[in-house]
Amino acid sequence: MSAPTKGRDLAVVAAAYLATLGAVVGLAHLDAFTAPVAALAGSWGLDPALALGFALDLAATVIVFGFSLVLKNASTYDAYWSVAPIALVFYWFVPQLSVANPARLAVVAALVGWWGWRLTYSWARGWPGLHHEDFRYRDLRAKTGVFYPAVNLLGIHLFPTVQVFLGMLPVHAVASSTAPFGVVDVVAALVAAAAILTEQVADRQLHEYRLRKARGEASPVLNTGLWAWSRHPNYLGEMGFWWGLALFAVAVGAEWWRASGALAITVMFVFVSLPMIEGRHRARRPEYEELAARGVLLPRPPR
Repeated sequence: MSAPTKGRDLAVVAAAYLATLGAVVGLAHLDAFTAPVAALAGSWGLDPALALGFALDLAATVIVFGFSLVLKNASTYDAYWSVAPIALVFYWFVPQLSVANPARLAVVAALVGWWGWRLTYSWARGWPGLHHEDFRYRDLRAKTGVFYPAVNLLGIHLFPTVQVFLGMLPVHAVASSTAPFGVVDVVAALVAAAAILTEQVADRQLHEYRLRKARGEASPVLNTGLWAWSRHPNYLGEMGFWWGLALFAVAVGAEWWRASGALAITVMFVFVSLPMIEGRHRARRPEYEELAARGVLLPRPPR
């Protein structure tokens, strides 16, 4: 697709997200929406900011789902994964600037911002346009038939939203903690930063490989750089980022269930995403098993 057409499609998606943001900001200031959620949170012994963040996250997802129906492309949601956490950081951190530990707030905000910017940029750079839809969504449409609209809403939109929100539970704990910045915070920051850097390098190497392959200058399988050590270094980095955030919950002495998001995201990648992409590679590239890295996920020395 031509660059002008891709630029137009990116502008359409950006406009949809800005409209979603405007609607969610309006809901956040609407007592008829916030009061019942806050009351329910109180009855369960939860921080109202946590419950309201979740409710607004779900509302935004439903709005984006509406845009994906209008645009006839479920990949409209793909950028939501990386922008929602940044919005949650603002929502939780700004009211706590004078309360929580400022060093920890700054470090976590910087890490989430870096991760979100990198992932959004990588998506925008590699996304062909609205004519393209993720192969997994197309497969689901073909397999589920008349049930696809429900699968689309629950599986493609709401399920990842819930997973990412669970992954952000440690960030909410950080927003309300006055604990001093310590050694565990440093370890958490290093783990998260190393994971983001791994993703960033892996994505750059994948992008450059695709450009070479389009020119007929690359092998059938990417097996250089990080990809010589692991078949999916980008997935490995993604999981590492969420475990890095989970360590911040340890640093502030938060509840054990704050790590549920990192665990859920890891389970999704290991038991859903990896088998799907590995099966696709093997079906489309007979030489894949011979040329690909020996480490499916965890790095192993190159062949």
